[in-house]
Amino acid sequence: MTDIPLFEALAAGDRELLLTELRRRRFKKGEVLFHEGDPGDTLHLIDRGHIAIRTSTPLGDVLTLSVLGPGDVFGEQALVTADSRRTASAVALEPAETRSLTADRFDRLRNEEPAINRFLVEVLAAQVRRLSDQVREALYVPAEIRTLRRLNGLASSFSRPDQTCVIPVTQDDLASLAGVSRPTANRVLKRIEADGVIALHRGRLEVLDRDELSRRCR
Repeated sequence: MTDIPLFEALAAGDRELLLTELRRRRFKKGEVLFHEGDPGDTLHLIDRGHIAIRTSTPLGDVLTLSVLGPGDVFGEQALVTADSRRTASAVALEPAETRSLTADRFDRLRNEEPAINRFLVEVLAAQVRRLSDQVREALYVPAEIRTLRRLNGLASSFSRPDQTCVIPVTQDDLASLAGVSRPTANRVLKRIEADGVIALHRGRLEVLDRDELSRRCR
């Protein structure tokens, strides 16, 4: 946990102080960590597994906004705004563990040691960078390349040494992650499946040739 990049802005003593306040939580595959609209009072740092962040549209469709893995942080708004509400739901895609930090504990820490605020600044700055990258890509990168890049990013996160890379997301998930329509995502996936790059299964995608997938993202 100490190798999380967001901790690098903290001095060693402040890092250890923050770590003492984190509480380990475990979740089963498919378990909902919190629902959209729930009170938001806890930040999570992922120690193991992957978490999908999802929201609902006015028409009732469910969109996957991001898939987060070890080292990622979510729920940061809980440390910023009092009485905040969750703007999306979080669901474990596989057995997962997080280290959680409540707003009350964080407020106590920052009062005792103001330098702890640097952690929150880094968390928010990382989120701004991610959102800026997504906007830039949506404006200037073709839909097909966006789809392949999201798939390649997922493959990097889910890959394990000497094991097949299986990603437990649907084509709908990938489409919303890439900001494209489902027919577009399906067309891209069918094309690279025919070329032996991936295999499509119900509720999951299997990457067979990581090198070729990476090459096609350029």
